[in-house]
Amino acid sequence: MAEEEVNYASVVFKSKNHPPTQARKEEETVYDEMKVQSETNEPTADTNAGVLLDKKANNRRLQYQRLACCLGIFCVILLLGIIAVIVLYYQSKITNLTAEVQNLRAVNQQLETQRKNLTEEIQNMETNWNKLNVSRAQWSIDAYCPKINDERVCKACQKGWLPKESKATNCYVFHDAKPPDQKTWEEALEDCRGKGSDLVVVHNEEEKKTLNEYSEGSSGTNGYWFGLRAEGGRWKWIDGSNLTVSYWTPQPPPPPTDGQCVMSVQTNKWRSVNCTEKQRRICKMKALSV
Repeated sequence: MAEEEVNYASVVFKSKNHPPTQARKEEETVYDEMKVQSETNEPTADTNAGVLLDKKANNRRLQYQRLACCLGIFCVILLLGIIAVIVLYYQSKITNLTAEVQNLRAVNQQLETQRKNLTEEIQNMETNWNKLNVSRAQWSIDAYCPKINDERVCKACQKGWLPKESKATNCYVFHDAKPPDQKTWEEALEDCRGKGSDLVVVHNEEEKKTLNEYSEGSSGTNGYWFGLRAEGGRWKWIDGSNLTVSYWTPQPPPPPTDGQCVMSVQTNKWRSVNCTEKQRRICKMKALSV
């Protein structure tokens, strides 16, 4: 700010007669008062600098206030954004959990339906099994104890099966089937087991004799399957025991070759043939104790 120039007017009173000393003093006093008053009314450089500093301080204070207000608004917006993100995140989680709960409920409903179905099936199977047991019991009674003149007469072997040993511990049946109904060794074994019996196993001379007697009508390459075949390089019975050489008649057995099975031919002969050939069969089961 430019400094103002102040011009002071000097008034000189001339008089021939010199004024007294008091008058001169008053003049000087008036001049001095005017000068002081003028100097007092004139702004100084220090005053201008103070005003400038106050304005700058006010401007800075206003800028700080504006900056603080902006920061406050930014923090509020940031906080609202964070809250919104958290809310959306948990809403997504809740939605996913709700969907999973619904899926689990659906799966649980399916499992419950399956459980009910399985329970019903088990109950039906138990009912059918009981009926089957009753039917089997009735069939066994009719098979072993047929009615003769309205009275039941029980025998050691069921109808169609013949006891042969002296103590009647086993019952035999021979299937003298014609070629169309003859079976391979595996088929013959399955057929016997389907009747609750098995192919004949020979463990003594009496069983060997019975097998030969029930091989009637056989000769040459036509015979009856019984429970002996080559397995693992040995002749084995279907009960897992090995062949005793003395039971093979009339000569020692040939070397066992897997895929070979033994058939019985009347006249006391055993012959090794391929298991896939079609032959007749003889089945054996335990006799009933009466």
